[in-house]
Amino acid sequence: MTANRTGNEKVVLVTGSAQRVGAAIIKDLHARGWQVIIHYRHSEQAAFKLAESLNRQRPNSAFTLKADLQQHAHIQQLAEHALQLTGRMDALVNNASTFYPTAIGEATLADWDDLMISNARAPFFLSQALTPALTESRGCIVNIVDIHATRPFKQHTIYCMAKAALGMMTASLAKELAPYVRVNGVAPGAILWPEDNTPSAIASNTQQQILASVPLARSGSPEDIARTVAFLIEDAPYITGQIIAVDGGRTHTLGME
Repeated sequence: MTANRTGNEKVVLVTGSAQRVGAAIIKDLHARGWQVIIHYRHSEQAAFKLAESLNRQRPNSAFTLKADLQQHAHIQQLAEHALQLTGRMDALVNNASTFYPTAIGEATLADWDDLMISNARAPFFLSQALTPALTESRGCIVNIVDIHATRPFKQHTIYCMAKAALGMMTASLAKELAPYVRVNGVAPGAILWPEDNTPSAIASNTQQQILASVPLARSGSPEDIARTVAFLIEDAPYITGQIIAVDGGRTHTLGME
């Protein structure tokens, strides 16, 4: 399970990175010379395909690890396996997330556990497990938060609460882990709509209402998030405890949908 390291590449673990925004973050950092660890839960085929593509570009530069972050024991195992693969950790991106509506009167305890664990508990305990390695490398953590951590989104109360917890974790760990580990966040706005025919799908009329509230009058791309993550990891040595909104200016005009 030990990797053949090539040179002095730094190592990043990105959770939930087989597809969508997570995959964009992986591709961007890999292009910058990083060794990347692609974490997945169900998307094994997509994770393998992504790693294969990156390894064709640079051998032994991309690895995959499966873990169900809903299972507490898997979090420690993920950290241990990541360190076994590469021998070091320079950055952790907590990207894995669950998102769907929980209207009052319909929310269940299972919804609460699912959303709170994926968006708050798992990032905290994975950060804790990797803190010694990140301290040794003088590394950093980037949490993918959400603009709705501070501005509520109708029928998504539990999700908003969970992301608010992740935002506070960002600020708190930035203070606790300083001066050795920087901790920042990125708060996406309208970047990728949830896939149709899923519980998290957003109706087309709601999508249009959201875009109408974006000053730049368009949605963003996963690459917008990836570039911001890379900035915080590589080019912001004096920034910690900050959450950057990547939302086309929407935060400043956001009401309650």
